[in-house]
Amino acid sequence: MTERTAPPATAVTSPIAPGASVTPGAPATAVTPVAPFSTLQPLGRLRADWPRTFADRLTAPLPGVRAMARLAREGAVRPRPEGLRDIPLLPFEPGPMPAAGTDTLAVTWAGHASWILRIGGLTVLTDPVWSRRIFGTPARLTPVGVRWQDLPPVDAVVISHNHFDHLDAPTLKRLPRHTPVFVPAGLGRWFVRRGFTRVTELDWWEAAELGGVRFDFVPAHHWSKRTLWDTCRSLWGGWVLTDPAGRRVHFAGDTGYGHWFGEIGRRFPGIDLSLLPIGAYDPRWWLSDVHTDPEEAVRAHQDLGARRMAPMHWATFVLSSEPVLEPLTRVRAAWEKAGLPREDLWDLPVGGSRVLAP
Repeated sequence: MTERTAPPATAVTSPIAPGASVTPGAPATAVTPVAPFSTLQPLGRLRADWPRTFADRLTAPLPGVRAMARLAREGAVRPRPEGLRDIPLLPFEPGPMPAAGTDTLAVTWAGHASWILRIGGLTVLTDPVWSRRIFGTPARLTPVGVRWQDLPPVDAVVISHNHFDHLDAPTLKRLPRHTPVFVPAGLGRWFVRRGFTRVTELDWWEAAELGGVRFDFVPAHHWSKRTLWDTCRSLWGGWVLTDPAGRRVHFAGDTGYGHWFGEIGRRFPGIDLSLLPIGAYDPRWWLSDVHTDPEEAVRAHQDLGARRMAPMHWATFVLSSEPVLEPLTRVRAAWEKAGLPREDLWDLPVGGSRVLAP
């Protein structure tokens, strides 16, 4: 494994890319070359001058006292008993992880938003949560799809934001402290305090490179909070990983639906696989700003211009009130309604893997 900080890539051409100049009278897709879509930062970059709050990045205001009172009054924070009956039917099929070389993109779903990505010869964990229970929720509905001892050596970790179901301290404690970690702006200190020595903090549209794989931090429609005193003190977002051959996977982290998906798709044309959340969406009046429902996830996939989609953020923790199996049935129906090829919906069971061969 090698590390390097490279100069920005050569100029790219994409349909109406940000900052592009369109020749008068030319077709909409004809643009002059533009600057690279994001700035490459050095590995291990930490900053002390981040803003005190990232609240100005919110897509919608956070719920106020009235919304909290309504939620408490309605009590709609867990499925009804009939919505829990299908727990035994949740897909759980752990299997051996596929072999993956430097020219292969392979994904394994460990559950929730935790993936083992094999890309460009690296093994990358996304939002790793191997704990049986997280703060404020019941225990896992399904076991972790891959036992920790069965993981290959972890080359890097990407974190989307600091909510407990995405930033799990007991899991991260299992990692060697020299593991490279890529985190949102303002979250680096959390890792440094825990002894991690190779932490790279990025703002939206910034990137760093490890072993020839590019890690771009991209926007999401969400927020951050871990204690009573740190609301929006760190950023939130998703990641686009690009291997040396140009294959791309987009990990959305945790997000609602909105304009950022189209912007990400314009800046990163040719995404091979989008990892998108489909659960924790009900009631909609409470969660629509921060969690996509299955139909919105399919729309987001189309906005991204990605070829394949793998659903996540369901079948693991009870975070909201929809029936536990509903996200899968609805995303399959939405995919079919959109007329998309069935083979491009990678609706994996927990523990399942797929390989994108060269």
